[in-house]
Amino acid sequence: MKTVKDLLPIGSVVLLQDVPRKVIIIGILQSRIENGKEEENFHDYLGVFFPEGYMGEGSAFVFDREVITDVIFRGYENPERSSMMNMLEEVYRQQAGNNSPDLA
Repeated sequence: MKTVKDLLPIGSVVLLQDVPRKVIIIGILQSRIENGKEEENFHDYLGVFFPEGYMGEGSAFVFDREVITDVIFRGYENPERSSMMNMLEEVYRQQAGNNSPDLA
């Protein structure tokens, strides 16, 4: 079962299945807007190619943990991040069954 606490920290650099370039994680639990409508499901991560980073609209993309093939670098973690992840985990646990967004 996927949990929020298992998500890699922002700043992690990963390799993705069928993607020949490194990707840096710049966000977690993201949804995508397509044709002016937001998706109902959340994706695990928002990323951009490394080393150039965010280069404007269209350079960021969402993906899920299942397509990560290697973790090159694990991002910064501290008590502040741990507190946020615990809070997010509790929010998702409380909303389970109440039309809460799936963790894709």
